[in-house]
This record gives sequence, structure tokens and C-alpha cells, in this order.
Amino acid sequence: MNRERGMPPVELVIFDCDGVLVDSERIYCRIDREVFASLGAEFTEAEVVEYFVGSSNDRLTAIVEERRGRPLEAGWHETYRPLYDAALDAELRAVAGITDVLDALEVPYCLASNGSHTSIRRNLTRTGLLDRFDDGRIFSARDVAHGKPAPDLFLHAAASMGVAPERCAVVEDSPYGVRAARAAGMRAFGYAGGLTPAERLAGPGTRVFGAMHELPALLAEGVTA
Repeated sequence: MNRERGMPPVELVIFDCDGVLVDSERIYCRIDREVFASLGAEFTEAEVVEYFVGSSNDRLTAIVEERRGRPLEAGWHETYRPLYDAALDAELRAVAGITDVLDALEVPYCLASNGSHTSIRRNLTRTGLLDRFDDGRIFSARDVAHGKPAPDLFLHAAASMGVAPERCAVVEDSPYGVRAARAAGMRAFGYAGGLTPAERLAGPGTRVFGAMHELPALLAEGVTA
């Protein structure tokens, strides 16, 4: 299909990692509930999805501390890292259809995630996707002053790749991510095939879709920014 009239062509696709490239959010959410309960902070599955999918570590810590009514010890999350690693090693897979999408893209692509470089690379390695991004195309919130929902990370990725924001498309599965894309002046594509309900991704300049195989056609069609 043709691009919407007046829209510049997409010259760079920026993918989130968790929930878009790797099907990790279900694993994280399950372990999150177990860990937070052991810390004295009970959350429902719906609350974990609403509060934590796509959020930064600082925001996560603040919410858990508020729920339990007292601060967490510095570095608290390191104690529980083996639980996450064991589950990810056993269960993590690439998001269904993503390898076909990457093969079909005719423009450059990169990755921009609120996760650390270490966690990003581990999850890409676990799913066999690292080689597709392992040449300066991985960007972490640790690279900028503010992670999502601030636009800093996406603007940094675009500048590093040499593409103007209005010619970038962002593929996200969280409200924080689509908000960051809009704030950066980029076209947002909200993937609703994971845990986040479609209505929480919808908004101006955003095309919501439910199956990854739909993405190449949607990118060609464009979306009003």
C-alpha cells in the first residue's frame, strides 16, 4: 500500500527489545510478582503489566517501595537476578514472526531499550538475534540522561544512525515506549500481541497492530504523525 500523502518515507525502524524482539515480558511479570511478594509488596498480574512493562528500574523501585511502605536496600535486585536468569535461560524465545519481519525490512533498523546493555545482549543471545544488531545498533537508556517515556533514547538512536526523527518509525509494546516515540516526533507502531491491551497503546501518531507479520505492510503504508 502507498504511504499516506505528505508523509516522508521511513528510513529507520527502531525496535524496543523486551516484548517486541524477545518474548520476555510474560517471564518478567511472573517472576516480578514472586519477588515483590517476598519483599512485602503484593501486585496483581494486571498491576504488574500496567506499572512495570516498559518502565525504568528507578520507577519500578519507587513503586515497590511505595507499596511495601519502606525503602528497599541499595542493589536489592541483584539478589534476585538468578531467578530471572534461570527462567529466561529455560523459556525465552523470539517474538513470533520477528525474524521474518527483520528479513523483510528494506531500510536500516536498530534497537533502543530501557534495559541495560548487558541484559539486552543476553536476551538477544538467548534468542539467536544478537548477530542482527551487534554492529553499533544497540542503544540503552544507560546511554542517555532519561529513559522512556522521555524522548532522549530514541533521539539518541536516530542521531547515532544519522536519520532525522520524522523519518523514523518506532515499534513498541508499552505505553511508556509509544509516549517516548511521540515526544521524539517519530511514528509509533504499538504491538498489542503481548501483555499490554491495545487501548493503552492507542493515541495520536500511533498505529496499533496485533500480529508481528502485519508490520512490514504497515510501515510501507505509514501513519499520521
